[in-house]
Amino acid sequence: MRSWPAVDVPRLPPPGSPLTLQVHDTSRGGKVELSPEEGVARLYVCGITPYDATHLGHAATYLAFDTLVRVWHDQGHEVRYVQNVTDIDDPLLERAARDGVRWEDVAERETELFRSDMAALRVLPPTWYVGAVEAMDEIAAMVGRLQALGATYAVDGDLYFSVAAAERFGSVSHLGHEEMLRLSAERGGDPDRPGKKDPLDSLLWMQQRAGEPGWPSAFGPGRPGWHVECTAMALNRLGDRIDVQGGGSDLAFPHHELSAAEAEVATGATPFARAYVHAGMVGLDGEKMSKSLGNLVFVSRLVAAGHEPGALRLALLARHYRQDRMWTDAELTAGEERLARWRAGVARESGPSGDALLTAVREALYDDLDTPVALAAVDAWCATDGADADAPALVTQLVDALLGVAL
Repeated sequence: MRSWPAVDVPRLPPPGSPLTLQVHDTSRGGKVELSPEEGVARLYVCGITPYDATHLGHAATYLAFDTLVRVWHDQGHEVRYVQNVTDIDDPLLERAARDGVRWEDVAERETELFRSDMAALRVLPPTWYVGAVEAMDEIAAMVGRLQALGATYAVDGDLYFSVAAAERFGSVSHLGHEEMLRLSAERGGDPDRPGKKDPLDSLLWMQQRAGEPGWPSAFGPGRPGWHVECTAMALNRLGDRIDVQGGGSDLAFPHHELSAAEAEVATGATPFARAYVHAGMVGLDGEKMSKSLGNLVFVSRLVAAGHEPGALRLALLARHYRQDRMWTDAELTAGEERLARWRAGVARESGPSGDALLTAVREALYDDLDTPVALAAVDAWCATDGADADAPALVTQLVDALLGVAL
């Protein structure tokens, strides 16, 4: 699947002394060092289900991982990054039926809108941008792999993954059983389905239903469950172990828990990811921003209304990526004012030390992608006089390279 165009990223002077990148790992409940093996960073970030794209919750999540990618590039690593598109799923079929259109048309329209929004926000594209539909053969092969290992069973023709086969099930989210049951019911699972061995067992392959699309497989025509889609795409492109599996905090359970369990059973390699990194939720008017609540603020509509994407990017980076936040018009106004101040700052003939600012921004971002501290450092530079004639050009480059904002 086609992604979106990449922007050029300026090369910055190397740091005077080595810096270690730390991120918060949900599975270990604290910061961990990320040291990619052989200089290759492997990242899997769960993508959209394309029926309402791109709202600010999406944007905040993908900006968080764009920051991670930029830091890895700053360290000199090669980044291998996979992002999926769940371009066939129940919500997509429901939206198409509601609107009286083909589900394929809904998926393509919303995916193209997402591409446009990511390009506008200057998010670096993944190495592989993969739709579930184009990956059906490899997903079915992954289901077959789990079946051959004795980790599956059938319920009325549908194939399920048995969590009993995964010794480390629960090691990502560390939730209690009752909480897992509640979240499974809320987030696409079917814990109450009769015939399941464990309510938390997850659907791997659903037999084709009347009036719904299906794809051929060794298990009969049908389509895959959600979790195994990501399992297959990640393992086939990144190998048995990856550095980071990422997404919104609502994916920690059940999605990341189960995709990790399936991957570990399939390969025997543990843990599947060296860190599970989760972005906070964005809300509006006191509620989480979500499709089900219908309280979405869309990137494309803000841009169409004349708001500059760079200002929107700064507005979202002003909060730490792990922090839940409420969106207000004041957030965007602050982003616009900050962008204007920064542009005025780099338009000066000189300023304070650009090298010192670069060090401060790096130290902030290497410490769990602390964008609020990084933004505050640039604010302080812009508000201070100095005699470094080379600083404005360096600051322009560092803001572009590390924060993704073109001044």
